[in-house]
Amino acid sequence: MEKMRKAIHRRRQIDRMFQLVGVVCTSIGVTTIAALLVFLVVKGANHITWEFMRSYPSRFPQKAGILPALVGSALVMLVTAVLAIPVGIAAAVFLDEYAPRNRLSNLIELNITNLAGVPSIIYGLMALGIVVYALGLGRSIAAAGITLALLILPIVITATREALRSIPREIREAAFAQGATRWQVVRYHLLPYSLSGIATGVIIALSRAVGETAPLITIGALSFIAFLPPSPLKSEPPFVSFEWLSSPFTVLPIQIFNWVSRPQPAFHEIAAAASVILIIFTLLLNSTAMILRRRARARLSW
Repeated sequence: MEKMRKAIHRRRQIDRMFQLVGVVCTSIGVTTIAALLVFLVVKGANHITWEFMRSYPSRFPQKAGILPALVGSALVMLVTAVLAIPVGIAAAVFLDEYAPRNRLSNLIELNITNLAGVPSIIYGLMALGIVVYALGLGRSIAAAGITLALLILPIVITATREALRSIPREIREAAFAQGATRWQVVRYHLLPYSLSGIATGVIIALSRAVGETAPLITIGALSFIAFLPPSPLKSEPPFVSFEWLSSPFTVLPIQIFNWVSRPQPAFHEIAAAASVILIIFTLLLNSTAMILRRRARARLSW
């Protein structure tokens, strides 16, 4: 009995030790992030104005703005989301629900897992050779969107598969027992119940894509641009234009990199301001996805 008490006491001490280590590590991470945010806000808060948001870049820091980079980031993320989300979810559903269990499917799953850890610069080099030159898309918004979509596709596929696997097997069996087809099971049971996990994976993937710089520099994104892409909307029928897909572009991370590379301290201050706006842009993107996920959950509960 005494040995059991000593063993329980020792295990509790080990649990407390690991809990303390976890608290310390979490505190270090949170403190580092908080210090970085405070540094950026203090250094760039004076430059975060409406004029800064709607101005074009300039060689004079007091006149420089982020409008082309902000619009470019939004359009590139639009193309990325439109390509990566449906393709990633469809690929995950096929691999989990339709693909036969053989060596080929195992090889595909292994490659998808490995691709999630490939450095982003490799995707940029691949896109430069295939998307920019072989497909002839040039250094355009479409090429950038395809590049980032390929970059986050393994993340979306992996997250979707994990969300599908978290659904109890009994739900599938009950649906099949009622005469449902495999697509009906996927459409009316698996996808609705796994939507929360899928949305979380999509949020993480898009958050990574919005801050990527290396692959976009590789495919030739401009570091200085003084014009906006053509508007996607028109006042004449058919009211939609796709000319902006072939337009040159820049994005916020590249604009920040350009300003940080300059020796003048004033450019470093507006780079800090642009960094704060990039963080806010990412948070807004995540918040939108979370709101959509919450509404989907509410419909499902009804």
